[in-house]
Amino acid sequence: MIKTLISFDLKAEFGFFKKPDINEGICLTYNMLHKPVLLGILGAISGLKGYQKNEEFPEYYNKLKHIKVGIQPSSTSDKGNFTKDIVSYNNSTGLASDEPGGNLIVTEQILIKPSYRCFLLLNLENEIEKKLYDNIMSYKAEFLPYMGKNDFSAWWTNSKKYDDIHEFDFSSNYKIDSIFVKDEAVSSYIPEAFGRSARLNVQPFVYFEKLPIAFDEKLYQYQYGDFVYSNAFFSKEMNMSSNGIFYKIDNATIIQLF
Repeated sequence: MIKTLISFDLKAEFGFFKKPDINEGICLTYNMLHKPVLLGILGAISGLKGYQKNEEFPEYYNKLKHIKVGIQPSSTSDKGNFTKDIVSYNNSTGLASDEPGGNLIVTEQILIKPSYRCFLLLNLENEIEKKLYDNIMSYKAEFLPYMGKNDFSAWWTNSKKYDDIHEFDFSSNYKIDSIFVKDEAVSSYIPEAFGRSARLNVQPFVYFEKLPIAFDEKLYQYQYGDFVYSNAFFSKEMNMSSNGIFYKIDNATIIQLF
């Protein structure tokens, strides 16, 4: 079985990736696109069914959850962070609330112009993955994809297939271009990492966010990973292969697939 790596640049005017642990008058969003949301977008592109009933995972999740993905925030972000705003919606139809008068006010934090480069490792011998590949490369979607909420339609550009790809062996100092999962304190990497960045006159940064990485299929809730995004160079002695699979593509870009 031969795997094919592709990427595409996903973007929208607005985005909302709801945090499930917030319910105090305002709904907050994750800053970074995460894998469960990306799988939903891939399901829309390939024409797989979404949620049909409670305590049953949708078709797109069951058929796409094994796909390895990588995510990189675009250069329009500020060190990985996107601009956010607070909006309130007023539903006075009488059908949305049990309160007197039936008026429901929902306040949400939303992302402004979120955009990400998404990497997929596909098996083109699989019928569903082949259709996903064909649709992404031809900019075609069976259903309208959206950035976390059906009000926020999404689109993509710059679809690309990579021919020069190999697993990174951590034999030299490196910079990881995608977000990646950590399983130990990144602070131990900082002196070497920031040193080279400073010599290159680049202001180094490290961005952290705990993000959904999959679903617990017994509890029907998110499983989380501790993610990092940084422009810093890391020492080859800090081998992060235990955190997952890393690939070097076009002899330059290093990404993690998870």
